Amino acid sequence: MNEKLAKAIDDRVDELIALTIDLIRFPTVNPPGEAYTPCAEYIGERLRKRGFGLEFIRGEGAPGDSDRYPRTNVVARLDGRTPGPTVHFNSHIDVVEAGDGWTVDPFAGVVQDGKVFGRGACDMKGGLAASIIAAEAFMAVYPDFSGAIEISGTADEESGGFGGVAHLARLGYFSKPRVDHVIIPEPLNKDRICLGHRGVWWAEIETKGEIAHGSMPFLGDCAIRHMGALLHAFEHELFPALDRKQTKMPVVPEGARRSTMNINSIHGGQTEDFRPGLPSPNVPDWCRIIIDRRFLLEEDITEVKGEVTAILEQLKRERPKFDYQIRDLMEVLPLMTERSAPVAAAVAQGVRNVFGKEPDYVISPGTYDQKHIARLGHLHDCIAYGPGILDLAHRPDEWVGISDMVESAKVMAIGLDVLLRGGRG
Repeated sequence: MNEKLAKAIDDRVDELIALTIDLIRFPTVNPPGEAYTPCAEYIGERLRKRGFGLEFIRGEGAPGDSDRYPRTNVVARLDGRTPGPTVHFNSHIDVVEAGDGWTVDPFAGVVQDGKVFGRGACDMKGGLAASIIAAEAFMAVYPDFSGAIEISGTADEESGGFGGVAHLARLGYFSKPRVDHVIIPEPLNKDRICLGHRGVWWAEIETKGEIAHGSMPFLGDCAIRHMGALLHAFEHELFPALDRKQTKMPVVPEGARRSTMNINSIHGGQTEDFRPGLPSPNVPDWCRIIIDRRFLLEEDITEVKGEVTAILEQLKRERPKFDYQIRDLMEVLPLMTERSAPVAAAVAQGVRNVFGKEPDYVISPGTYDQKHIARLGHLHDCIAYGPGILDLAHRPDEWVGISDMVESAKVMAIGLDVLLRGGRG
């Protein structure tokens, strides 16, 4: 253990708690993208006072970006005394809606039983706070370090990251020579290093029909019944086939070591604009679903899409009047950083020093912003490491453990020391 770094972080525990609480109190709910700007400005002002230079970059043109809900990102950079590599800590500032079932105010940042409760506490404002404290402690202990430290707070990870990391990656913020190593403090447990994620394909499928009076449905064609046939085929043909596909990737939890598909939403016929009245009696001439297909390193994206289109084409041949459209929404290939990559090796050293054990190496069941850093920034020395238990993300009474944040901050600070100073202590 680097005792100087450990002590510097122990001395900042109260700061770490207060910072986490402050971040939770910004209700950065996405969608629609509330409070991004004040949250980014708060992060920036804290880091400016510690000597960081700041840039605020709006994700203009990204899905959801508007003057009412600007996709505001902050990137802070501090250059060391001499040239060297750059280590970048990237955290998303957006959170999902609170939902029902809370026993505390989801945006109050309640401290209780050694935990900080609140929406985003685990995913991932606790990780953001831990990375800031780690960087500040490292800078205090080793002010003459070489290289540079960057910290970013970015938008929209929960909805794909297009207004955040994807936008910044297109502008060169996650590419060499600007950045060499990236750590994303997602909540994958304090003694685990996440090397990557499964692949994802989102698509919208629409079945078509013909409108008619609801009392004479035989004169029309019900698009919802056609969708029912598709869902039946998925249930009896596709889902069993996906269950049989297994991966050698160390995906957590165990159930995600196979292919999966979720039906995200279904809409058909009339909207609910009639409420609180009654709908008109119509045969629905459209029905749409969004599918969320997660696939494995062993699978090819062409085959993944082909499994769905094959079912659609079979229905078109066999079911009278069946017609459809399919539209790609997003596709990201699976990725896995090597355990021997510099950033993974540096954080692994931190885990050994803090916990006295080898880290577990895992793959995330869902994608996170590493996908954009790899595919757009072409930077592959990137991992996810941070405090928090993944299973708590997006749930009522979400929390992050204070001791977990402290220990994770120590791991991150040691990782910084290894990458920027060679871990000389």
